Amino acid sequence: MPAAVDAATETPLARTRRARRIVRLLGEIHPDARIALHFDNALELLVATVLSAQCTDKKVNEVTPGVFGRYRTAADYAGADRAELEETLRPTGFFRAKANSLIGIGTALTERFGGEVPRSLAELVTLPGVGRKTANVVLGHAFDTPGITVDTHVGRLSRRFGLTEQTDPVRVEADLAALIERRDWTVASDRMIFHGRRYCHARRPACGACALARLCPSFGLGPTEAEPAARLVRGTQGDIEALQ
Repeated sequence: MPAAVDAATETPLARTRRARRIVRLLGEIHPDARIALHFDNALELLVATVLSAQCTDKKVNEVTPGVFGRYRTAADYAGADRAELEETLRPTGFFRAKANSLIGIGTALTERFGGEVPRSLAELVTLPGVGRKTANVVLGHAFDTPGITVDTHVGRLSRRFGLTEQTDPVRVEADLAALIERRDWTVASDRMIFHGRRYCHARRPACGACALARLCPSFGLGPTEAEPAARLVRGTQGDIEALQ
């Protein structure tokens, strides 16, 4: 089944309509799309997202109960014993850098924001170890403020869908923001992440099992026959978390 779209000759209006249709269809394919990190408040989500760098969400969720039980406030992180915090974070990798970030975040929140996680992108990215990706995760899932999270999956799918040619995450974010309705920014990111983990893998996408085939100019990068494609689909949350 050949792709029904040529992104190179597509008009801007047609691309916008296709992008929004993709987001809607992704919602039908992945009605369970959601953030995989476990948290109860904005501070916990901020910490968990920082810890998720170069680490699986599954491992972060194993470590954070101990972290959240010991460090409940920004002041707790600011005053943390570095060696103790590093040891707690060791399973997540890059634990020294992450401990530095968490202590710095705690200090900044205590000194500049009254101990509270700020609610704006401009303020969030001033925190140690917090870039636009982390900030948009917090905005979208802790404060219900729409944000596009460009991780490896969102970047890869955006290019495969022909929605951007950019590789820089900030430019990818800008291109997507121009195509997708603002109210859908957060959920679109979650859905693309799920689709990237389940179907549109980096090495062999399950093209023949993908309901977006007719909307995707990259159809054919992976097997197009239904049976071999279906074998590539990773269907359960447990499988997804194990493979992250």
